[in-house]
Amino acid sequence: MTRPAPARGRPLASDQDSREKLLDTATLLFSSQGVAATTVAAIARQAGVTPAMVHYYFKNRDQLIDAVADERVCLFVNSIWDPVTGNEPPEQMIMGIVERIIAATETMPWIPALWVREVLSDGGELRERMVRRVPLAKLAMFAGNVGRSQQAGAINPGLEPALIFISVLGLTMLPLAMARTLKNVPVLPPPLNKVALLDKDGLKRHVTALLLHGLALPAAPNPAPRIDE
Repeated sequence: MTRPAPARGRPLASDQDSREKLLDTATLLFSSQGVAATTVAAIARQAGVTPAMVHYYFKNRDQLIDAVADERVCLFVNSIWDPVTGNEPPEQMIMGIVERIIAATETMPWIPALWVREVLSDGGELRERMVRRVPLAKLAMFAGNVGRSQQAGAINPGLEPALIFISVLGLTMLPLAMARTLKNVPVLPPPLNKVALLDKDGLKRHVTALLLHGLALPAAPNPAPRIDE
């Protein structure tokens, strides 16, 4: 039986499912072993299809990598930045980003390792691709909001607004990627064993405390005045 050709611009459901499966497979392999070490043949084998089937949906390897960047990694980026308006109080804006980064890893558990390996690292094959896809207007809005709050005396003037988001990424993505790596180590001495068991609520609590208070103890509330004073 001859397979019916899908109408232009409207692929058959089975075609779309197969393409999505290949993107999911490629994303997971890129996260676990790196883009450079992942061949089209390996993706096809893991997905249970032939390399020819991969090339049916993606003309070449670069097109497949671009699709992963656009249709998988950018989903993460957009989930972080879309809610930002620039009108929020800076602490609310920053902590909202922290919460969304951590929450995104529930549905995208591959993102921390992939981001650290292929976006943050020199030579990562997604690095230049994601630089071209960064929402620069949102980043400028973020930094401008922080800068205005510094001028108003609400935020530490020693902070560099353009580096705060990078700091947030480091405080969230690195521990998440590290926890995944350490899970494969049989015996870990304290306190590294706690990193391997790090839960999302614990990470959020840690990042919130570090961003809002640093290493200093939070100021104790003023005691209520005594009635007889």
